Amino acid sequence: MAQVLLQSAVEDYLAHLTVERGLAVNTLAAYRRDLARYVAHLDAAGRTRPDDITERDVEDFVAVMRTGSDGGAQLSASSTARAVVALRGWHRFCALEGLTGADAARSVRPPAQPKRLPKAISTSDVERLLEAASVGEGPVPLRDRALLELLYSTGARISEAVGLDIDDMDLTHGRASVRLRGKGRKERVVPVGSYAVDAVDAYLVRARPALAGEGRGTPAVFLNTRGARLSRQSAWGLLSAAAERAHLDGAAHVSPHTLRHSFATHLLAGGADVRVVQELLGHASVTTTQIYTLVTRDTLREVYATAHPRALRRDPHGGERSGASPTSTPR
Repeated sequence: MAQVLLQSAVEDYLAHLTVERGLAVNTLAAYRRDLARYVAHLDAAGRTRPDDITERDVEDFVAVMRTGSDGGAQLSASSTARAVVALRGWHRFCALEGLTGADAARSVRPPAQPKRLPKAISTSDVERLLEAASVGEGPVPLRDRALLELLYSTGARISEAVGLDIDDMDLTHGRASVRLRGKGRKERVVPVGSYAVDAVDAYLVRARPALAGEGRGTPAVFLNTRGARLSRQSAWGLLSAAAERAHLDGAAHVSPHTLRHSFATHLLAGGADVRVVQELLGHASVTTTQIYTLVTRDTLREVYATAHPRALRRDPHGGERSGASPTSTPR
């Protein structure tokens, strides 16, 4: 078995990633930083060669990254997960190159990342946003209103919406639908609500021809002022501008995905089955969709408190108090 020092093995691995894998410059820079910190940790533990490293060494370093006990930065769960990918890749490389007898990082997993609840806005805020999008004269406000109505009506990703062509839409009232192409070009057909149908129809009749006249002809539904397909960046910008005009709380953080989150949250709060929402969103697994059920717990409590005959305890003076007395006996 070849006897190679740690730093030499790291340089060989990074060269392999550069030549064989073609990783992005920023990714390589992050891996280099992670592995340099790892080598320093191993040196402090008396490990000088890849074959000296044990699984415990790897686990200890993962803990060090989370606490910053080595004097380095205290990494978040997501940054630690990235570093673990670098460590696992390097150990696998060492095993394949015959530098170690076993892969010490094979069973090491990154720390669990906390579930982040999707950010949704209320139905009244959605209405304010849509109204703000249509402020002004000319074709652009009609386009902006149509795009945002469609995003909220279908739960489409912004890339799916700006990628729409005319032939992807059926605006027949009562059975309107749109064909969306999601991740991996997987297609799904999603119903379109009447408000979105009216907004898109108004845009197609009264605004799109004027925008299309500035271009060379494209089947795209949503066009920019030069007659070309509207970009994701421009769509993001017009939404941000509408959120500012609507004076929404946290307007700077309202994004196209906010409407997708709001679509899912409002459907579930209205009683939609989670598997139906999964199909509408185009999620491969229902597990991804189930995070939205956490958002609606407050709504469930409110419905329970107002609908269940014994959810509220009657006050002898005619009022109501939530919950049961500590000394009451359940029946």
